[in-house]
Amino acid sequence: MNVLKTIADRFAKALEAIGVEPDQYLDLIRPSQDVKFGDFQANFAMPLGKKLGKAPRDVAADVVARLDYSDFLETPEIAGPGFINLRVKTDYLASLVQKEAADDRLGVEKVEKPRKIVLDYSAPNVAKPLHVGHIRSTMIGNSLARILRFLGNDVVADNHLGDWGTQFGMIIYGYRNFLDPNAYEQSPVDELARLYRLTRQLVDYQGAKKGVGELEKQVVAAKDALEAQKGRCAEAKARDDAEKNKETKDALKKANKERDRLVKALESAQEKYDGAKGKIDAVESNPELVKLAQGRETIAVDVLNETSKLHHGDEANLALWRQFMPQCLAEVDKIYKRLDVQFDETLGESFYNDRLGPLVERLKSEGIARETEGAVGIFFEDQDVPMLIQKSDGAYLYATTDLATLEYRRDRFRPDAILYVVDFRQSHHFEQLFEAAKFIGMEGVELTHVKFGAVLGDDGRPFKTRAGDAVGLKSLLDEAELRALAIVEANDAARDAEGKFSEEEKRETAKRVGIGALVYADLSQNRESDYVFSYDKMLAMNGNTATYMQYAYARVRSIFARGGIDVDVLRREFADGTKTLSLGTPEERALAFELTNFQSALETVSRDYRPNFLTAYLYVLANKYSSFFEKCPVLKAEDEDVKASRLLLCDLTSRTIAKGLELLGIQTVERM
Repeated sequence: MNVLKTIADRFAKALEAIGVEPDQYLDLIRPSQDVKFGDFQANFAMPLGKKLGKAPRDVAADVVARLDYSDFLETPEIAGPGFINLRVKTDYLASLVQKEAADDRLGVEKVEKPRKIVLDYSAPNVAKPLHVGHIRSTMIGNSLARILRFLGNDVVADNHLGDWGTQFGMIIYGYRNFLDPNAYEQSPVDELARLYRLTRQLVDYQGAKKGVGELEKQVVAAKDALEAQKGRCAEAKARDDAEKNKETKDALKKANKERDRLVKALESAQEKYDGAKGKIDAVESNPELVKLAQGRETIAVDVLNETSKLHHGDEANLALWRQFMPQCLAEVDKIYKRLDVQFDETLGESFYNDRLGPLVERLKSEGIARETEGAVGIFFEDQDVPMLIQKSDGAYLYATTDLATLEYRRDRFRPDAILYVVDFRQSHHFEQLFEAAKFIGMEGVELTHVKFGAVLGDDGRPFKTRAGDAVGLKSLLDEAELRALAIVEANDAARDAEGKFSEEEKRETAKRVGIGALVYADLSQNRESDYVFSYDKMLAMNGNTATYMQYAYARVRSIFARGGIDVDVLRREFADGTKTLSLGTPEERALAFELTNFQSALETVSRDYRPNFLTAYLYVLANKYSSFFEKCPVLKAEDEDVKASRLLLCDLTSRTIAKGLELLGIQTVERM
């Protein structure tokens, strides 16, 4: 039940009646920012007046005169230069809320035209433990899958695993050269992760040693260039001070702009040099690592050879890969289980390996791809750099696999849309992929990169451990649950003996609160923004946090427990008309109005794939409930009818919060 849509439909007819195409103006009908202006405002009279050559107030009056509104709106008010203020009739609002309360879907209607949507998210490299960066793709994708599915779309949650790349070449190399058999027997995944990190470190070390000299020269050259430019800036300023004309001002501005560019170039060169030095120092300060690095100057090439052998069907490497994969997948699945994340399709890059060669040959034969300096690429009219699909050594790239995956999904699912929940750093890759997709029969399929920002530490850099590694997602979840347990135990200590939690209840509540806090903290951000990770903020009992939302839900449910209310009987009495909802106070009306906006919030999420619109809605709803609870006694209401009416508002609020959190992938708790 979407009041805003009903209003838009009525205004569409009124606009058509005055000879105006309505679509471009309906988005200018929005919820009011202040209740004194009503529930909604239509703000299209100003741009429409300009188009029609009429005064905006006259346009507004003309539209209102043709508006069919009397069955659900009070008389519209034209304010200021032509704003149309709209207020829903309170009796109509009460009837809507009463219908929502009787509906298992809380009044949320399914879309008129369901779409088949393939949603690609999470996509970890299974050779390595999941880290903090994976929470963004995993939880944004999971929430979108739930929301789009709830709205009636046919969603395929697809986890495109990294199970075939260079990381396995590193593990195979590490297994053959650095394996600790006892550690592998006790915990295979931890040992494989150690082997990967060690091999990666030695590859980086050897690369840094080869390149650090050139990087140092670049730093020196950048410093010299900057100093020379500072001199030119001083000369330009002296000339401008003396002559003060347009030519000297422009020259000074140009000189300063070049200086600023050189400052950034020096910072970039220095950062690369410092990074290389850091990789060298990390090894050379550790005698054990120095020993392992000796004689391994070609380790990067050796790793690539192991990867190439795997890709070309070497039996020994394939046997190791088959040995590693079940253990790697089992570890990833443990994290998914904790996060309550499921997929409909889980295929790795290895699944597409046999398709890559024929794909490249076909694209070449059809003139879509051509050779370039020994490699093979797809060229685009508006881009200088092609999308490479085969290296000069014959190896394939991510782009090749992604094209093969697109063809597979096209043929298997016949989708209307494919959404990729991948971080913003891959933007250029997806721009090229979507352009190339036009050549392989993907016309008419929406292809969208649902990009997101980074998780940062207090220093404003990507959140990492003190050792400089990405923080493991498992340790992140463990810490969140541990901190949540401390909150649960502190609350429990204040209860009397009869109300105390059992140990099992404490652990389960801590799990839901801790993991919910992590998930909500991520989803409440604009997905394209970076955010600073903070356990304290995400576990706060106030503000826009999961903990606050879970507490709000628990507080509502406690009313029914304290009052001994049979909620099924209550719902049945309103559903069959035995009782009628009344909204006698501003707080009751405000809460009821917000409850009717649930569908609108979900539709807003689905339009631009931003879960933070749902978290924002839930936060507003919880605040409206808080105001209602403060001003409107429920169990001690003035009479039984008012009590029942307020109990229904409480029940629908708790159900809406619970459903909203469920769609975000977060569980509720009955007590905190």
